[in-house]
This record gives sequence, C-alpha cells and structure tokens, in this order.
Amino acid sequence: MQIFPTSLDGVLQITPQVFGDERGYFYESFNARTFAELTGLHPDFVQDNHSRSTRHVLRGLHYQIRRPQGKLVRVTVGEILDVMLDIRRSSPTFGKWQSMRLSAQNKHQLWIPPGFAHGFAVLSEWAEVQYKTTDYWMPEHERCIAWNDPALGIDWELDGPPSLSAKDQQGKPLAQAEVYP
Repeated sequence: MQIFPTSLDGVLQITPQVFGDERGYFYESFNARTFAELTGLHPDFVQDNHSRSTRHVLRGLHYQIRRPQGKLVRVTVGEILDVMLDIRRSSPTFGKWQSMRLSAQNKHQLWIPPGFAHGFAVLSEWAEVQYKTTDYWMPEHERCIAWNDPALGIDWELDGPPSLSAKDQQGKPLAQAEVYP
C-alpha cells in the first residue's frame, strides 16, 4: 500500500499493492495495522456502504453536521469523479475542493477525514462505490452543499446534465451552509 497526500489538509490517496496473474488479481482493500503504520491514523470504521449508480448520476455534496464521518472510498465497478470539499473553518484548506478519478481499473482509494463534504459523479455506464465510515448515518444531521455552487466552480466532468436526487437538488451554497468550526 502506498499513501499520497493531496492538496487538501488530511485527505489521502491510497494505492494498494495488487498481485495479479493470468487468472486475475488480489489486493487488500484495507488493513488497519498497515494503514496505521503508514498514516499514523487509527479510524474506527462502524459502517460499510455500497451504492450502484448509472452514468450522469451525481451524489453530493453530503456531510453530517453532527457526528461527522471519515470515509475510506473505493470503486469496484466502473469509474467516478470523486469530489471532496473542506468545510472546516479552522483548516488551511477551508472552502477548497479537489477531485480525483476512482475506478475499478486504477483501484485507487481516498481517505476523507471528518469535516469534509463529499460527492461523486458517475463517468462510466454505471459504477459501484463502496466506502467505510467512522460514524453511523444519521439522516437528521445530514446536510448538502449545492453541487453547482458558482463560488466553488467544481468541474464534475460530465458530458450531459446530471441526474440528481430531490435532496441534492436542494443543496445550499457553501456561503449559506452549516460548517464545522
């Protein structure tokens, strides 16, 4: 496993070691001991999530204002553009976003610490996204920042209009959103 820092404070790109031959491949998608040795972090994952979405589905930018979740995100089928937005006022990268392509082919993962809004857009015909979280989903604390907030200027790399849930259509601009201290 290799760990690479990103331009956002605390977000890490993880590249697993893949063992492959003519039969296929094997890799550890997570090993707590190795992760701790390489990052100094000891996340306590309590929930695994799995979503399947079709091309142009855009989910996000989601977060929980109370009980924030750290997330370890990977794609097992297809390709997405994963977007993280730092919403910690005390962070040197507050209000900054970064995107990264995650795919079944590249097998990259992202560690997104608590304090970030997170979303993704499906770039392939369909994609399956799996992620571990450090706290449980609490719908009463869930919030959404507008995916198309002009102040953020996020390029979602879509070649058509996104397919959004009713919740995602109601996202607030960052300037009006509840954020972390």
